[in-house]
Amino acid sequence: MGTRTRTRTTAAQRQYSVETEWTDADLAVLEELRRAEARLPEDAPRALLSIRLSVLTDGTTSPARQELELRILARERGCRVVGVASDLNVSATKVPPWKRKELGDWLNNRSPEFDEILFWKLDRFVRRLSDLSTMIEWSLKRGKNLVSKHDSLDLTTTAGKIMVTIIGGVAEIEAANTSTRVTSLWDYAKTQEEWIIGKPAYGYVTSEDDSGKLVLVIDPVASKALHWARRMALRNRSARFMVRCLKRSGLMSQGLTVATLLRRLRNPALLGYRVEEDRQGGQRRSKMVLGKDGKPVKVAPPIFTEEEFETLGAALDKRKKNQPPRRAGGATRFLGVLVCTDCKTSMTVQITSNKFGTYHYLRCRNCKSGGLGAPNPEQVYERLVEDVLGVLGDFPVQVRQYAEGAEVRREIKRLQESIALYMTELEPGGRFTTTLFTKEQAEATLNKLIGELEAIDPETAQDRWVHVHGGMTFREHWQEGGMEAMAADLYRVGIRCEVTRTKVPKVRAPKVHLRLLVPKDVRERLVIREDEFAEAS
Repeated sequence: MGTRTRTRTTAAQRQYSVETEWTDADLAVLEELRRAEARLPEDAPRALLSIRLSVLTDGTTSPARQELELRILARERGCRVVGVASDLNVSATKVPPWKRKELGDWLNNRSPEFDEILFWKLDRFVRRLSDLSTMIEWSLKRGKNLVSKHDSLDLTTTAGKIMVTIIGGVAEIEAANTSTRVTSLWDYAKTQEEWIIGKPAYGYVTSEDDSGKLVLVIDPVASKALHWARRMALRNRSARFMVRCLKRSGLMSQGLTVATLLRRLRNPALLGYRVEEDRQGGQRRSKMVLGKDGKPVKVAPPIFTEEEFETLGAALDKRKKNQPPRRAGGATRFLGVLVCTDCKTSMTVQITSNKFGTYHYLRCRNCKSGGLGAPNPEQVYERLVEDVLGVLGDFPVQVRQYAEGAEVRREIKRLQESIALYMTELEPGGRFTTTLFTKEQAEATLNKLIGELEAIDPETAQDRWVHVHGGMTFREHWQEGGMEAMAADLYRVGIRCEVTRTKVPKVRAPKVHLRLLVPKDVRERLVIREDEFAEAS
């Protein structure tokens, strides 16, 4: 039976970019809207447009059309558009608003810059009731409004809040139904010998037979690579050697790693069986799926025979090293902070065992043989801690907090109205000009009000981020949290420490020199930004 290989893409579903969706007519409307926006008063409400689409089909509204309709809505509401958070190819079911690349940045770091979030439809914003509840709570706490173009939602009214919850529940039910359908399809597909859905294991590709039915066939290039790797394993060659040769020959991709190759060689799918992920043991492995008769489900022609697969596994087991138990937190401390000065890759702890004992060395990834091994990693850590405390230990721990300006704005408005009243009544014929006493008292009160207004810092009338002293220095903070807390802060801030290893004549261990690299804006970066959505995550 003949087959023809094909790539599994759907014509109606495609990846897209904002630039390719704009037409000349759209751009003309956009320019007109921007001109109208320029005529708005300085204190007009500020709107953030949220655009999201997981997959673009002929039946969905393009990102360009969503933005145009939202800009028209902003004009109708008298709002100035201050930004567009466009998250394309993102599922609202899987990724909540605060974790999306663009909208998440606005919510977590730029919330003082807008007053409202406008979105095209509720299911374009959220699809889980819990996510919607979190966003409503956040918006009320921050004094923001959520507005939908097609759902008549407005958080400024009680009815709007109730409607948001009801529609959000419907959206979650729809998402749950979709999830149930997909799960059922996967469960059904596992028991079938026909290939219905899913990504084939390495070594196979999808094809169509003469009847148009989807089947799995062997990828000749991948099969050649797998059989070559098996021959090398039987010759007791290392997986590292195989990876190097396969990458050089082009039989496998340049991103191939030893772990990936071993996982491919041990996959029971190479026998033609359907497999699923084995979540036991903490390692990525695959196991055979058994049918109703208790036997493996055959879905493809085998790449290896049973005997070939068993001998391959035995050969790999012979070279398998018994690694010591993993240390909590990993073998390497300050991972991502300690880097090689030559190849700029992270320094990691390599553990070597022989009949004399177990030895720990700091090595890099790209230097030949990992560079000169730096023994006693703990000594390197201690020197790094000492250097960091000398530079940053006395810096105060500061926490970023959100400060609202609504109360100050109300006070400014009260003072301005009072000043206007006194100025009016002090004009000729005014109430305060009837006697000298009332005039002097009114002028004194007016001057007092003007002084109070001038004393208000205009910046405090704006919603903004402020840095609050945490009551301790980073030296004290790291003494409480230990090396783990310091490593997390250094990595977060972008501080790196270059490790130079120099060969010393007639000495086995190299000389180790550390060079601390501290960003110029380290004080600003060290400010702790608490995650407002931590509980929801």
